[in-house]
Amino acid sequence: MFEQQETDTKKYWLLILTFFLFFINIFLFWTDWQNSHRGLTFAMLDVGQGDGLFIESPAGTQIMFDSGPPRKILGSLSKMMSPFDRNIDAIVVTNPDADHIGGILDIFKNYKVGAVFEPGTLNDSKIFQNLKTEMKNKNIPNILARRGMRLDLGGDVFIDILFPDRDVSAWATNEGSVVARLSYGNISIMLTGDATAKTEKIILGENSSTRLSSTILKVGHHGSRTSSSESFVKAVSPIYALISDGKDNKYGHPHPETLNTLAQFGAKIFRTDLLGTIIIKCDKMEICEINK
Repeated sequence: MFEQQETDTKKYWLLILTFFLFFINIFLFWTDWQNSHRGLTFAMLDVGQGDGLFIESPAGTQIMFDSGPPRKILGSLSKMMSPFDRNIDAIVVTNPDADHIGGILDIFKNYKVGAVFEPGTLNDSKIFQNLKTEMKNKNIPNILARRGMRLDLGGDVFIDILFPDRDVSAWATNEGSVVARLSYGNISIMLTGDATAKTEKIILGENSSTRLSSTILKVGHHGSRTSSSESFVKAVSPIYALISDGKDNKYGHPHPETLNTLAQFGAKIFRTDLLGTIIIKCDKMEICEINK
């Protein structure tokens, strides 16, 4: 009798294990199918007065452009990444000011970062010095971003560096900003950091309008009048313009002049101070959805 009960118990647990393994296989298949069918994710994170952009390719490569000021990035970033995912493939620092690099030390404490790209401009702030020290301590590759470099994120997503095209170590941080263009099939995003009209003029002189034309413009310097010149916006000719700025910020960003320029060329404007984090998902090569 006891032997029969023991046999029945074993059969019961074997059945439970079989069902468990079956559902695990179904879950893994579903996850693999989702990953193979996902598109590009681009998010302008709500980091207040600063820049923090998250990009994930269909292949699963994840990179950041900037990280906002200190203690602002982790909450927004956690909504974009699985709690079990603690790896970021790269961070591109467009300039070394605190509103662009302040959150990187927070990221370093919570994620493993594969590499950091930077323009080569300098800042004597404690945040910048601590960042350099942490990269050295963690043995994170530190790469100078230069015109002509192409980052292959997999899944037909590429990021082409348009600027700097030279040594900018003696330049003002905004003028030496990294400017890049992301492409995914027929979708393209112009990433401008805090680049000024001076920087835009150089880029215009080195690239055709066809090469600069983009679906989306990440508006330079939080919508400041020092960026987004008419000639540059005309060349980019964006359908959408995204502005990362803090609510009621002391700089008055975005400036009316910039909003007028964007409107003049028909760009639909999205702002983090009004909408919070802005998420763009391109599930197909031609179609994007903006969740705000």
